[in-house]
Amino acid sequence: MFGAVMRNPEICKSILETLLNIQIEKLEYPELQKSISTYYESKGVRLDVYVKDSDKVFDIEIQNDSAISLPKRMRYYQSMVDMDSLLKGQDYSELKESFIIFICQYDPFTEGLPCYTFKNLCIQDKNLELSDETTKMIFNSTAYAKEKNVDIRKFLKYIRTKVPTSNLTDKINNMVEEQKENDKFRTEYLSMNLHDRDITRKAFAEGEILGIQKGISQGAEQKAIETAKNFLKLGLSIEKVAEGTGLTLEKVQELANKPQG
Repeated sequence: MFGAVMRNPEICKSILETLLNIQIEKLEYPELQKSISTYYESKGVRLDVYVKDSDKVFDIEIQNDSAISLPKRMRYYQSMVDMDSLLKGQDYSELKESFIIFICQYDPFTEGLPCYTFKNLCIQDKNLELSDETTKMIFNSTAYAKEKNVDIRKFLKYIRTKVPTSNLTDKINNMVEEQKENDKFRTEYLSMNLHDRDITRKAFAEGEILGIQKGISQGAEQKAIETAKNFLKLGLSIEKVAEGTGLTLEKVQELANKPQG
């Protein structure tokens, strides 16, 4: 859903300008994003939103699961964004300033900050910055009330509560409601999940994850359950949810009978 909403250039631009406190001239959704997706998916990764302006590149992610290694995931995503530029023959000096942004539904560092910003600094002299033009930002929606910037606070509050309280969050909320009624979006969402299942099955078949099948299987089942809950919220039938997640009809029916939080 986040990716679908961020396809709207106006909303995407407004969110980035709000979170980063910068002005963006014009966003570009690169044609090369298809090849980027193929490359990332071969590694089991899909970027939520990947956009550029004239001298910057942005990767924006929504993160609900606190079980992952967020710092190393950000490190990997940064390397992928840089690699994408170098694959097209650019020199190191031509790398654009990059922002890897995670918007979390939990506090990854349990420090109670609404935003954690990281840059590469010298350990011996904290005033000395590497100046590699990479920034990693993690927004913690659980601490939205502590955010001093009003616009960011209202955005994080919407992420946390789904209650719009500003012009920007009104626009986001309206688009979310539109997408829920969009048959094309539902089909894409279903196809994406089926594609992820195909990749997982292929990985098992090729023996790329020998020795951890049991753990992955358990994680995959939990992901399927969470995906099924999302499908049910979108109004998909029990049969389609079962088809898209691989869960049994009985399990999906059980989930459908439970109150959706």
